[in-house]
Amino acid sequence: MKFKDWDAWYNRIVNIFGYSRREDQRAADVLSRLLGETAVPLDGLRTLVHNQPVLILGAGPSLEDDLKELMAVGVLGAFVLVAADGATTAVLHVSKAVPRIVVTDLDGKIDDLLHADRLGALLVVHGHGDNIPQLERIVPQLVHAIGTTQVRGRLHVYNFGGFTDGDRAVFLAVEMGAKLIVLAGMDFGQEVGKFSKTKLTSIAVKRRKLEVGKALLEWLATRTTIPLYDVTRRGEVVRGYQKITPDQVLTVL
Repeated sequence: MKFKDWDAWYNRIVNIFGYSRREDQRAADVLSRLLGETAVPLDGLRTLVHNQPVLILGAGPSLEDDLKELMAVGVLGAFVLVAADGATTAVLHVSKAVPRIVVTDLDGKIDDLLHADRLGALLVVHGHGDNIPQLERIVPQLVHAIGTTQVRGRLHVYNFGGFTDGDRAVFLAVEMGAKLIVLAGMDFGQEVGKFSKTKLTSIAVKRRKLEVGKALLEWLATRTTIPLYDVTRRGEVVRGYQKITPDQVLTVL
């Protein structure tokens, strides 16, 4: 991802939601300082993902059913599991598995995020202008972490592209050279899933964020040759991601 290509999207996002580039950059600086010398090297993240099949779990309404169906056909163990923030709770408690990577801006259930970290998950923590207090409180407690930002990267803090936790996880997997990517729990519809953000200030804003996230995924699909699939049972069709059933997952591995 070239920064100038992403920055055009970021400018649109700022115009839609009124975010502050200055505060987002300050968050990246804070996150870099907090990670310090304990951050996981970028090569450590790349090693987990490069040339591996990746299953990205969003926190949409379909997540629990999608997980159960994927478990029923016995394919979870074939993937590098990447949980988007609140989806971590479902992975831990529904599938009794540990996500290998968690992409989070610390909006999910903090106890489960910390538990996943202690069980060995790599937390890819996103810093933005609205979550600096959470960064200062949570990041020092993490053992396996690396940072992301929407603006200019800093030491241990990278910009792979992406906006919401779910689509940012897909951008990350593409940037790290995944063999193939399968989406689950990525509804992008009007309903907000129970594993989504624990405190919603506005359903309308959440839905608008999902619209932008979906548009970003469709744009990303035009920029990569990595095979992209979607097993999400309900919700919106994401152009560029072939719809398959859990049974069909075995045929694409």
